[in-house]
Amino acid sequence: MARARRATRLTGLLASVLLLVGAAVACGSSSDDDAGSPGGSGSSASSGAFPVTLTHKYGSTTIKSEPKRIVTVGLTDQDAVLALGKVPVGTTEWLGGYKGAVGPWATGKLGSSPAPTVLKDTGTGPQVEKIAALKPDLILALYAGLTKSQYQNLSKFAPVVAQPKQYNDYGIPWQQQTEEIGKALGKPDEAKHLVKGVQDKFAEAKKAHPDFAGKTAVMATPYQGVFVFGSQDPRSRLLADLGFSLPKDLDKLIGDQFGANISKERYDLLDQDVAVWIAPDTTSSVTKLHKNPLYGDLKVAKQGREVFVKETSDYGNAVSLSTVLSIPYVLDRLVPQLGAAVDGKPSTKVEQPTS
Repeated sequence: MARARRATRLTGLLASVLLLVGAAVACGSSSDDDAGSPGGSGSSASSGAFPVTLTHKYGSTTIKSEPKRIVTVGLTDQDAVLALGKVPVGTTEWLGGYKGAVGPWATGKLGSSPAPTVLKDTGTGPQVEKIAALKPDLILALYAGLTKSQYQNLSKFAPVVAQPKQYNDYGIPWQQQTEEIGKALGKPDEAKHLVKGVQDKFAEAKKAHPDFAGKTAVMATPYQGVFVFGSQDPRSRLLADLGFSLPKDLDKLIGDQFGANISKERYDLLDQDVAVWIAPDTTSSVTKLHKNPLYGDLKVAKQGREVFVKETSDYGNAVSLSTVLSIPYVLDRLVPQLGAAVDGKPSTKVEQPTS
């Protein structure tokens, strides 16, 4: 199930991924008000921002005052917190290999603060006792799949903002994630400004590549055959935000999940103008796919209209996170690959960047 959770939800339990142990900073080692420590105040919240009430899948949560000790249970929520000038006291590991569960696109936001304590979810839910030991005054679980009982247990220790009810679990768009966290931290205007900055980058990419408009694209991974990501998955949203259309039957096949394995009879879903593959590697995985006639004989493969992204690279991890901080990092790398793939000329294909 370890690879399944990374390859499907890519929730970071890949057996080969390095697990961080002992990277935690002891709880309470410095003042809660110290901007140079995890949970430090950073820039102040907007005047009159509190109390604030946020709605979610399990009702609503009121945050009475500016939080100073934030724990992120949502697997990508830390990026929005960091972007808004706060350093969590605890983060939840997904991808592995990063100190504090903070990727290279976000480490600059730590400033002089030590890395957050890294929590783990091995499939049984949040580590409630370890979260409680961090003495949080806010728990964020927006990019998450909390059950009602997990939400109730965590709510005994601090206000919990769970995933929104209008999306599948792990389906919150990065824009809403950023803005909801902005409200929770008392920085709603700053959050909107951050969102606009990233949206402007998408607009620039679309302007530079009008050839993306009207083209179809699919995001997939070669897990247990082929697994495709649906329209509510952040990875697929990257393609939609760049002007591509997703396969029309995609969500009908997937249902209310973020993605699903497809049968051999439905490999036609892969025959789009572009297929983006998040693969274990960009050599043997490609060879294996192309040797399978069900895929190799499709036009998307024959015409080289493919993009391959190494799953465990920084680039691949950034694609999976798709946050307000990781997306600019992704666009610098993904857009040139898409531009080379969409023309259907194998000779123009761009290999994955090395960093």
